Amino acid sequence: MGLKVYLSGEIHTDWRERIVEGAKDLDVSFAAPVTDHDASDDCGVAILGAEDDKFWHDHKGAKLNAIRTRTEIEKADVVVVRFGEKYKQWNAAFDAGYAAALGKALIVLHGADHQHALKEVDAAALAVAEHPEQVVDILRYVLTGNLP
Repeated sequence: MGLKVYLSGEIHTDWRERIVEGAKDLDVSFAAPVTDHDASDDCGVAILGAEDDKFWHDHKGAKLNAIRTRTEIEKADVVVVRFGEKYKQWNAAFDAGYAAALGKALIVLHGADHQHALKEVDAAALAVAEHPEQVVDILRYVLTGNLP
């Protein structure tokens, strides 16, 4: 019983790598957004043509990234959404809501300082973790029934 896991959200720390490394002995495949910030921002104009107005530049990129993100969330069994400390991840909030609306198993990952701000997002999740290693433990339990 393999799991397809989509790792959404914050791109400035190594949380994805920690989960992938910790789960290397599990029957899990991972997908993620494009984490090269410039490539993600510029994909629309690189593919569809330049824009003079920054709004339309960003709009094209956001739409193409939405195609990728929605497709990966729809294919996933579990969606992990990480909210980081430094930047506001508005797209991560959308991803969490989309996953929840599709009935996907949602795990939210953030520090204690975001508990109040993310209370509605947390309410939609089946688990709220503070550390990537807890996500690995959840995946291990789901797949094997074994506790850490």
